[in-house]
Amino acid sequence: MSNLITGKGSCLCGAVHISAKTMTNKAGACHCSMCHKWAGGPLIMVDCGRDVSFQDEENVAVFNSSEWAERGFCKKCGSHLFYRLKAQNQYFMPVGIFDGVDQFVFDHQIFIEEKPEYYCFSNETQDMTGAEVLAMFSSVTES
Repeated sequence: MSNLITGKGSCLCGAVHISAKTMTNKAGACHCSMCHKWAGGPLIMVDCGRDVSFQDEENVAVFNSSEWAERGFCKKCGSHLFYRLKAQNQYFMPVGIFDGVDQFVFDHQIFIEEKPEYYCFSNETQDMTGAEVLAMFSSVTES
């Protein structure tokens, strides 16, 4: 990860506070069908690594969305809190839950082949297919 920063934030109702100690400032959009169902559109997230803590963790609910990942949300307001790769314990969190979002740079899009035609971002980004993303994460798991 390059450009590591520390982030603090919370869900919409403030029942869950989050601290990420070594997150990147690089934000990206996921266009996969699961993120579209979960977020109602593309999910813009940031890689927060493993060093993530939650205050008032009893307000966090977890949904196992696949064999390799789970999604967390606030039990009170429903805010999306994270997408976590189970094997790596790696958190990807919606950029909007963090304070000071001006520190982020939108630089990549994943599952680009699943992006619907009805929207597009004007930023120049690195675009990856779902196969490329899955290959990247499987190589991390094998090493």
